[in-house]
Amino acid sequence: MRLTSHTDYAFRTLLHLAVKPDRRATVREVADAYGLSRNHLAKVAQRLTRAGLVESAQGRSGGLTLVADPHRLSVGDIVRAAEDDFAIVECLGEDNTCRVSGVCAAHGAFARARSAFFAELDRQTLAQAAVNELGIRRNLGIEVVS
Repeated sequence: MRLTSHTDYAFRTLLHLAVKPDRRATVREVADAYGLSRNHLAKVAQRLTRAGLVESAQGRSGGLTLVADPHRLSVGDIVRAAEDDFAIVECLGEDNTCRVSGVCAAHGAFARARSAFFAELDRQTLAQAAVNELGIRRNLGIEVVS
């Protein structure tokens, strides 16, 4: 199973915002810090805004602001906000046309694996992921405030 770059970028954006002193950054700042495409990151930012995890403001003092509580926002929540499809096999999806669906015993194993995946991601919050705040800031070129 592989998550899309959309999810990867969403997590990175939220991690960047979580370690910023004012929890605000432009798409350009985040893209430059990670060496990512600004256009792709702009689409990710729109999705995070629609999900209510960040607020987006236009203009000179605009940018993205983290509004979700990093101590309550789990990595699983971020993945759910960024991805559309968690059907790791067809029989777990809405458009299931598998001819052995309903008689194949592997369905339950795939469903349990997906549940275990999210259970593990739900165990870690964004704040826990950002515990090495100074190291993250240093690696991303975010000014370290003393």
